[in-house]
Amino acid sequence: MSPTLSRRTALQAAGATALAAGLSNLTAGAAHATAPAPQLVTYPIPSGVATQASFKVRVRTAPDGDWQTLDCYAPGAKEINPTTGSGKVWGSSMVYFDFCGPVELEVTYLKGGSTKARVRPDSYGITPELLGDTLRFTLDEPKDVVVQINDEIFDCLHVITNSPERHAPSADDPDVLYYGPGLHTVPGNVLTVTSGQTVYLAGGAVLKAEIDVKGVENATVTGHGVLLAPTSTVGGVHIEHSRNCRVENVIFLANGIGLGEAENVHVKKARVFTWGQWGDGLTMYCSKNITFDGCFARTSDDCFSIYAHRGDFYGDTRDLTIKNCTLWADVAHPVNVGTHGNSDDPETIANLLIKNVDILDHREPQLNYQGCIALNAGDSNLIKNVRIEDVRIEDFRWGQVINLRVMFNAKYNTSAGRGVEDVYVKNLTYTGTHANPSLFLGYDAEHAVKNVTFENLVVNGVVIADSMRKPTWYYTTDTVQWYANEHVLGMRFLTTAEATAERGAAS
Repeated sequence: MSPTLSRRTALQAAGATALAAGLSNLTAGAAHATAPAPQLVTYPIPSGVATQASFKVRVRTAPDGDWQTLDCYAPGAKEINPTTGSGKVWGSSMVYFDFCGPVELEVTYLKGGSTKARVRPDSYGITPELLGDTLRFTLDEPKDVVVQINDEIFDCLHVITNSPERHAPSADDPDVLYYGPGLHTVPGNVLTVTSGQTVYLAGGAVLKAEIDVKGVENATVTGHGVLLAPTSTVGGVHIEHSRNCRVENVIFLANGIGLGEAENVHVKKARVFTWGQWGDGLTMYCSKNITFDGCFARTSDDCFSIYAHRGDFYGDTRDLTIKNCTLWADVAHPVNVGTHGNSDDPETIANLLIKNVDILDHREPQLNYQGCIALNAGDSNLIKNVRIEDVRIEDFRWGQVINLRVMFNAKYNTSAGRGVEDVYVKNLTYTGTHANPSLFLGYDAEHAVKNVTFENLVVNGVVIADSMRKPTWYYTTDTVQWYANEHVLGMRFLTTAEATAERGAAS
């Protein structure tokens, strides 16, 4: 373990590692200046960082490049005992590399006994070739996948990939905090970022710290390295009372990203693994104009938690986009909206878009906290103008597909929410057998769920619509064993053709 390298020493270390990883035809300077991106770049795990030994993983440029062996990081994965409430942390595995052009992966399960293999999300359509305990598959472009042997939930392999970097920041730039390959620490475990600064974690770097971006503008945290939480209570990136900030490509181990009264923040391809208590991955309070694009999260609490007031944060949460993401919640929700707010000065959570998302798992024994997507207004919050589109939910362990509720949860709330209004859900699919009935619950006549439309809801291959064949006295929700109470108003289920006709008539 070493303190921060000097900027020039760090750059030299990064160049040496790149050469060792297969860039031997280029000098580090030439690669940075003019050469096209290499086809395959791998990064060794620094000494002093935990590794996992369940898998042997190799990768090569397809179809016949030289094999390179990948080191496996050791994220945890949490399982809650529903009888005792205790949490067990299981070992899991993660590798990462950069490439362009097709690559072939070879994964060997070293514990043996392999009878089947699966590469997820299922929507990618990747069917691996399995021979004994070794499987192979090809990736044509960078994407994040999970490899499961024998449906193993915890002892599985997470594969994180990026395109090779073309425009890394300069280590000599005075506004760049540059961390080259190796394990790094900072005094007091907290790195404080000022306005205009960039924190850069090169591929092969592991920074054991929390990064605080507080009261600043135009700050960036980027790179293909790893941010490792130094303790159970310190870690991740915290963007508070700040604006015009970016987080890109970084892998987070044991903590994630928290936003409080933040504006104009773009998070692209953050990969988050948590396994501790209160292990929310991507959390925001009272923030506006926020985008999460291409993120992967496997977490021990909500993958996304979206709130209004709590602690020192005040104000509405508005204009939030979550797109092109893959989510796995070992505890609680993949997406949770609305629990916390300000009963004394009510706030609004509005203009939320969730688009092109794969939900791989959801496990939550408590009914109060179920729902792959939960819009649960408490603390006098009003949730409105929500669009959910092109969301694919695979069979999960324990919970509900969706939960819309105006609530007063005595454990967390000081008042009931004001309402949930104007929710449009288009092209949501669920394939599986483990879902509990989804619940749609207004609190009372004055605190209702209003104007909820499903377009092309598909459950196990069946399009659910008000016009579908069913007994005339059935509610449409009965056909999928969902339930809406008397304080849910204006709930509709349409086919694509019916919705298209409505839009045409209105134009």
